[in-house]
Amino acid sequence: MSNYGTYLAFPRFMPETLLGDLSQVKLFDILKPLLTDKKTGRVYIKGKEDGQIYLEMGDIIHSRTYHFTGEKAFFTIMGWKAGRITFDPDVFPKEKTIIITTEQLLLNWSSRKQEFEKIKEVIPSIHTIFRLSLQKDGKEKNISPDQWNVLVLSNGINTLSEIAKSLEWDEYKTLKTVYQLVQIGLIEKAEDRIPVKKKSVREDFFNVLDMELKKAMGPVASFIIDDKLVELGENRESFTQERALPFMEALSEEIPNLQKRSEFLKTTMKLLSF
Repeated sequence: MSNYGTYLAFPRFMPETLLGDLSQVKLFDILKPLLTDKKTGRVYIKGKEDGQIYLEMGDIIHSRTYHFTGEKAFFTIMGWKAGRITFDPDVFPKEKTIIITTEQLLLNWSSRKQEFEKIKEVIPSIHTIFRLSLQKDGKEKNISPDQWNVLVLSNGINTLSEIAKSLEWDEYKTLKTVYQLVQIGLIEKAEDRIPVKKKSVREDFFNVLDMELKKAMGPVASFIIDDKLVELGENRESFTQERALPFMEALSEEIPNLQKRSEFLKTTMKLLSF
């Protein structure tokens, strides 16, 4: 048996390979040939969130996101719709968090996916708002601690996304618990909150960024900007002012020369005061 505690520093023999983008291909379609060909290495998904799935001879043995590890992390990643996917055959996990067979893992994921689709018919979005409903039948209802926690937070103001964040739950657990409460008649959908319209950046925002970054890094500037947009799960068409400063700071970190980095930030900061 493999000793996962000893997987620390392995020499790198091959560079990571870009496999695709979740906006264009399903993650399962990426995983299938890796499993069939009994590959060993790390599948890395980078977007607004980062996720990792580790394979050993075609078996899924470990998965992690920022919040979760093991099966929960794997199920979370499989539900993502955006992110760049790469594969590195020379990266190994320090631990094994998925004990069941890959076949059983995929069966569990398929069953969960079908259940998710059923829930989505009642709860179309994680941004839906629920409130307590009037009890007209007078019957006592037994609820679990998880259901009680959701019930307390379903105040007609919190979105399900905010409830999930407060409870530190994944999307699936939150929607499933809310679905159960809807089925027994304890909560109902509230009027959707009117979203605050976020302001877009000025029209020449990316042109100025491109011009200033070229001064510091040359012709690779445009590629770096586009690559950073993909990494953050953003796009030029819907980019908002609130994302401008962290984006410019992220770009500046790509500039190795400290003086040029400082000049880049000093110049581009004017874009925020427009």
